[in-house]
Amino acid sequence: MPTHSKIALGLTAGLALIILALSLIPLPTPPPIPGTDRSHHLIAYAALTLPCAALCPRALLWVLPLILLEAGLVEIIQPYVNRMREWADFVADLKGVGLGLFLGLALHQSSKNWL
Repeated sequence: MPTHSKIALGLTAGLALIILALSLIPLPTPPPIPGTDRSHHLIAYAALTLPCAALCPRALLWVLPLILLEAGLVEIIQPYVNRMREWADFVADLKGVGLGLFLGLALHQSSKNWL
């Protein structure tokens, strides 16, 4: 496996763990982070998807289902850790995945022109 693929998959796995941890830690109300809850979801899942889409798009066949599984499971588990389950959060996650895919694949395609 090429080094760039290992980096992409490592970044994706690391970001997945960070997102999982941050999603299951009870937060004070209101959270001390600027922006809306939906924007946080969108940015997090775009960042999660982008490295694999940009550097190792073939792995998306098995990485994307895992990302979507994480997004869904987080929403299912959150009520058990004093967080709210919201479909709108899951929809924001899906939009973030789509944004990360779009940007990552565009970067991947444009990098072919550089080489």
